[in-house]
Amino acid sequence: MENFSTRDLIVEVVNKLFVYTDLQEWNKLQKEVFTREVFFDMSSLGGDKLTTTAVQICEIWRNGFVGIDFVNHLAGNYLVEITGDAADVFAYATATHYKRAATNGKTREFVGTYNLHLINNATGWRIDKFKYNLKYAIGNVGFT
Repeated sequence: MENFSTRDLIVEVVNKLFVYTDLQEWNKLQKEVFTREVFFDMSSLGGDKLTTTAVQICEIWRNGFVGIDFVNHLAGNYLVEITGDAADVFAYATATHYKRAATNGKTREFVGTYNLHLINNATGWRIDKFKYNLKYAIGNVGFT
């Protein structure tokens, strides 16, 4: 990793957040992306703002993906601010879900932004604060 800048290392963790989520690589998310405890805010989707564990976040997502055949995140427009061993990342992202068994449309899409905070600890850069800001959702949102 010696050829990577600090910004590259931070963006790599953010990319892993989306790729590992799509692949449902829950252990990798826990070990390579999140700190053990995370401030987690999905209130724009009706969830709670809470401090929880990486294990619990992965369990929430695992349960949310039951019955969905594919999940695909596309993220970018990263704005990264680094201050010592902490960083703030703003990102745009879309999440497309595909469910073959749905009868009123097989896809739904969530469009929004993320505010992520990372710290550099003994294991490298990790997300310790996660906030999702939904702009809109389209398609068969309820997968009926």
